[in-house]
Amino acid sequence: MIKGLINLIPFFLLQETREEKIMLVTSENLLIVLMFLKLHVFGQLNLLTCISGVDFLGVNHRFCVIYELLSVAFNTRLRIKVFINAYECLPSVCPIFICANWWEREIWDMFGIFFKNHPDLRRILTDYGFDGFPLRKDFPLCGYVDLRYNPNKRLIVSEPIELTQNFRSFTFESQW
Repeated sequence: MIKGLINLIPFFLLQETREEKIMLVTSENLLIVLMFLKLHVFGQLNLLTCISGVDFLGVNHRFCVIYELLSVAFNTRLRIKVFINAYECLPSVCPIFICANWWEREIWDMFGIFFKNHPDLRRILTDYGFDGFPLRKDFPLCGYVDLRYNPNKRLIVSEPIELTQNFRSFTFESQW
């Protein structure tokens, strides 16, 4: 059913690998395509099962946001991919799929991808004062600050991390 429906949408690229159907869509056409696939009688992809993000560091379109749709009526799945650069934002799909609220907040918090017209776009997994976006590939592995307990002050102390070259010790005798 999706094969015939896909031919009605002129502004995308479809990849079919094994039994997966993947649609590449531009950010401008995302809402139109999702609404069409949800409401069309031959699509009925009315369940958004997941939204995830991917960071391709060093590429012009650095981020990819992936929407996974399910049609319960036809027992079919469709994956929609949208590639954007680091300064672009995506329209929020919350008016079409209310369950997108949590996933869009999570992608904002972890990758820093902004969703335009989102009803409540704020951090959800990290603290409000957290600096940076942890799932970006240019985020440092140890973070920017170190939290530790200071027994003299009896408080948790936040200190900036300063790594010098002497911190790294290399021994070439062991392969590990």
